[in-house]
Amino acid sequence: MGIVNVTPDSFSDGGKFAHMDNALMQVESMINNGVDIIDIGGESTRPGASAVSEQDEIARVIPLLKAIKSRFNVKVSIDTSKAGVMSESITHGADIINDVRALQNDGCLEIVAQSNILVCLMHMQGMPRTMQENPYYENIILDIIDFFKQRIQCCEAKGIERSRLILDPGFGFGKTLTDNYKMLAQMNMFKTLNLPLLSGTSRKSMLGNLLNRDVNQRLAGSLTSAIIAVQQGASIIRVHDVAETVDAIKILTAVAQQET
Repeated sequence: MGIVNVTPDSFSDGGKFAHMDNALMQVESMINNGVDIIDIGGESTRPGASAVSEQDEIARVIPLLKAIKSRFNVKVSIDTSKAGVMSESITHGADIINDVRALQNDGCLEIVAQSNILVCLMHMQGMPRTMQENPYYENIILDIIDFFKQRIQCCEAKGIERSRLILDPGFGFGKTLTDNYKMLAQMNMFKTLNLPLLSGTSRKSMLGNLLNRDVNQRLAGSLTSAIIAVQQGASIIRVHDVAETVDAIKILTAVAQQET
């Protein structure tokens, strides 16, 4: 899953792909490098980020979604927590809704239930603007599993089939540095829920804080964490650096094939 942020304030590439031509060039490059899913984000969810209105988010996301769908044969995921954005995205051919709030906002369950779209449910403690102030867990793995069970139950109660769900433990979303690495080390524990797992560690502060690297110096950390996530059972790896990640996973897959 390749990340394309059409926001002026994303932590990694803020403003870089806000212009349509730049965004489409990035999408084409990712497709050429082997991406399977393009993930479009119209609102930054980094700690302290400013809120974006529903109309502004629609104005950022939908034109790019329509342009991608008219030009390329690739699955598109929309990274949003707003029911109106989800509705417009589904109307214009989105394949996946990727929600950091796990369909907890008003109307989101209902909108997704009326479609046959896939949806990724992410765990986040708190809200994006305050989530890193003082995160605490009794047992981070079990707490997140309990959260997922509750959200799966809510989805099924609304008529969203279990087969449409993907789970994301939410690296960096209301987690300490230790929490993040415990999740990465024990990500296979989430496989007990028998649903596909998405891992998103690319360029995040969990890498920068450990390695003392700026955002644009975190490629080695991003690749290493992606490889570990795959080894731990992740099905989808959400990244900025598609070509390098595809290469790393190809080698991992080739080795795995020789072990059986």
